[in-house]
Amino acid sequence: MSRPARLIALTLACAAVAAPAAHAQGPARPHWIATWSPAQSWMDPRPAAGTPDPVPTYANRTLREIVHTTLGGDSVRIRISNEYGDRPLVIGDARVALRAAGADTKPGTDRAFTFGGRPSVTIGAGAVVTSDPIAYRVPQLADLAVSLYLPDSARTSTRHPLGLQTNYVSAAGDLAAASHFAVDTSYAMWTFLTGVDVTNRRAAGAIVAIGNSITDGYHSTPDSNRRWPDDFARRLLTTPGAPVLSVVNAGISGNRVLDPGAGPSALARFGRDVLLQPGVRYVIVMEGINDIGWANFSKNPDDRVSAAQIIFGLAQMARAAHERGLVVYGATLTPFATSEPYYSAASDAKRDSVNAWIRTGGAFDGVIDFDAVTRDPADPRRFLPAYDGDQLHPNDAGYAAMARSIDLALFRPRPAHH
Repeated sequence: MSRPARLIALTLACAAVAAPAAHAQGPARPHWIATWSPAQSWMDPRPAAGTPDPVPTYANRTLREIVHTTLGGDSVRIRISNEYGDRPLVIGDARVALRAAGADTKPGTDRAFTFGGRPSVTIGAGAVVTSDPIAYRVPQLADLAVSLYLPDSARTSTRHPLGLQTNYVSAAGDLAAASHFAVDTSYAMWTFLTGVDVTNRRAAGAIVAIGNSITDGYHSTPDSNRRWPDDFARRLLTTPGAPVLSVVNAGISGNRVLDPGAGPSALARFGRDVLLQPGVRYVIVMEGINDIGWANFSKNPDDRVSAAQIIFGLAQMARAAHERGLVVYGATLTPFATSEPYYSAASDAKRDSVNAWIRTGGAFDGVIDFDAVTRDPADPRRFLPAYDGDQLHPNDAGYAAMARSIDLALFRPRPAHH
């Protein structure tokens, strides 16, 4: 199947999954909004016979994962994924609490989740489950600790690899309810936990930012929530009169528009990570730099993509969002001169072509010009030195500048797209 045919098939699949169903009249249901939802990716195939398994397994251990909320609310539920698992995942106990410091939680804030009224759940390979909701005051821009007890062994192949957040594994036993958490080891990713949703009567919905490592926050300071979507959420939720919206970071480092990279392609995951996010109203798309850069070193001829192919993929995402009634903005691709092996004159010409189309092509409802914000006026191929992390990624100051540049008026109510 040709690449355009694959893209059309993927987009049609996303649209079919995301199509709204008709509902019979009945009692009003809570309006759920994702406050946090890291995009899930696979991690390592099964090892060859006789070699160590690079993917850790945990049995009779508790995972305590730290979630930094955007929007707050008055009830909460969680989503747990075994999408890339090769066996059932058993959750023996699942709880939420307000974080105190490190792995410890504030006494008296712990609450248990149930699943169909039961305290435990078995999630089949490839499946996702949503907990029952609980009444719980979730603060905005604050840390929650979500604890998952794993009674049986499960490979942690469904994960968000670049967490930039220290999470914790307990000593043996179910320590999900423990305020003081006995830490055996730690890791900097999110495993199995794929979403935290809240209800908030004041909120208008969610903004979902889909992208690669620049959205995922690579080169920002770990444990500090300095990715550009974090900075933008803080600005949005603390500016008087600004729209009340969550900001969901759906970045995956190494992501590409057209083909798998470090995880599924943006087109392949657009339905899951964007269209199906609870409460989504707005989308920001910043994708394409890895499609451009990989062509410089990959030996696979399929990785040698043109600007036109990248543009086609971006247009497919914009159309799928519009068909769902969402407002979608295109973000321009930031500079990457001297980043080896990504940069070449030909690669920068592709970036310029993609950016010109984002700015003038009309596929998006508006443009967020991250390129203009971060480039050095003296050499537009490069980052402004104050914003440069490693020639490819911004640093904390660069991410903050990106967040400051976004016009909050873009997220005020407007007529639905037809």
